[in-house]
Amino acid sequence: MVPRDDVGLGARLAPPTRLPDDPAIARLQSGENPETVAASAPASSAAWAALAEAALADGRTVQAYAFARTGYHRGLDALRRAGWRGSGPIPWSHEPNRGFLRSLHALGLAAAAIGETDEAARCAKFLADSDPEAAAALGS
Repeated sequence: MVPRDDVGLGARLAPPTRLPDDPAIARLQSGENPETVAASAPASSAAWAALAEAALADGRTVQAYAFARTGYHRGLDALRRAGWRGSGPIPWSHEPNRGFLRSLHALGLAAAAIGETDEAARCAKFLADSDPEAAAALGS
């Protein structure tokens, strides 16, 4: 058997993944408390991202890490259900993807703040690989 040298090529050719609409986004945009939204819609990465971002802003790094990790994993579950196979674009321009991408960004920030440099670097790379526009929009 000849070893394959095109693994990277397949990743570059993977179609963009677009998550389904998340009703929690409208609730958050209307000003509903993210904790209330997360409690009633725990699969929403957007709710967990909002909690993580608020915790980071308040200096509650460990809580931010936990919220971001939850949003990240809930987002991975949703991405897989949407056909994502571990690689390929996750467009920032598609609003339902933003909760996952924001959770990933917050996870990287929180990881860096607690000295988990390998995790922070992995998150930054994953975010940039998912969509450079996301990294730019989030300040990475």
